[in-house]
Amino acid sequence: MKITNIETFIVDAGWRPWTFVKVETDEGVTGWGECSDGKSPHGVVGTIEDLKPYLIGTDPRAFEMRFWDMFRATRQSPGGIAAKAIAGLDCALIDIKAKALGISVGELFGGPTRDKVRVYWSHCGTSRARNHELIGVPPIRSWEDITNLGKEVVERGYTALKTNIVQPGEPASVFGGGFATGAGTTDQYATTPLLRHIEMLIGTFRDAVGPDVDINLDLNFNFKIEGVQRIAKMLEQFNMLWLEVDMYSPTALLQIKEATDTKICTGENLYYMREYLPYFERHAADIFMIDVPWNGFSQSKKIGDLAEVFQLNVAPHNYYSHLSSYHSATLCSVLANVRIMEIDIDDVPWKDDLITNVPEIIDGYMTVPTTPGWGGDIDEDVARAHPWKR
Repeated sequence: MKITNIETFIVDAGWRPWTFVKVETDEGVTGWGECSDGKSPHGVVGTIEDLKPYLIGTDPRAFEMRFWDMFRATRQSPGGIAAKAIAGLDCALIDIKAKALGISVGELFGGPTRDKVRVYWSHCGTSRARNHELIGVPPIRSWEDITNLGKEVVERGYTALKTNIVQPGEPASVFGGGFATGAGTTDQYATTPLLRHIEMLIGTFRDAVGPDVDINLDLNFNFKIEGVQRIAKMLEQFNMLWLEVDMYSPTALLQIKEATDTKICTGENLYYMREYLPYFERHAADIFMIDVPWNGFSQSKKIGDLAEVFQLNVAPHNYYSHLSSYHSATLCSVLANVRIMEIDIDDVPWKDDLITNVPEIIDGYMTVPTTPGWGGDIDEDVARAHPWKR
């Protein structure tokens, strides 16, 4: 079997792009992978173009060898856009091998360790604050709207949610200093009014969902050590599942973790075992996220197994399409140390149409796919009907 063609698709997902790679073979078996990057989709697609000469004419089933060919071709640009391009291709190659054998990717990697995985409703309130009209859901104008959303989470069978620093209003907004631009936006500190606002936000969600539904708060890159410490200490009263923090310093994260009883989650921006290892060795956080569309499936499995060595649980980062949900649920099905999995419920109306088989979610658990490959392919007609034009 030989690779004959590689094609990419950048699809409009409303407020961010989804990026897919399709790999075709001379035996008629086609593989799909997702490598979505909300900021630099054209950079990822450009790198895939650069990698084509290393793949065309080779056997896609030898995905470990193909990974090392791609890694060595980009090793002077480690991580980042290069890793994401490799990740999408890696997922597509693995899809081909599993389909050629007539088995699921989970079975190919020794699974299943589970037949379903608990999921949390991610960007709960965040997506509505920014894009309620596109999604077709109520706006977030008041604290009552947060209460109603929390009750909706419970009514729809979910047992956990994750939100950001949502600010109800007309219009609503979301605090995001870590991704801001312009003068006076770089300092990353938490003011006392903002601290009180976060307390009100999480308290309102807690009152709405009750004591048994887990709540996560994602701080992204918004604060430095001191700000996160203040927020984490305040949140101890709410029995959070975790506080999510992005920092490229394991020592800084450990300082935060040791200063609070609130559990700390990190890792969605890390690549490969070598970047995770310093965090694992220091036990710098309690739970570690793994982004399959940014690491690829073969490397994500290795990261998850390495986390087990250090007695750490992992949680897939999954802010993407249903194809990524299949990547992520499959990862959960081949690991022994999974905490929970992310999924976005509020999303663009064409999300379900984009996949040939919509994931099954029952009572807050996603069913692990068992059909050959990932469990679903991208519908090319739908992808072409929604091009990303930015």
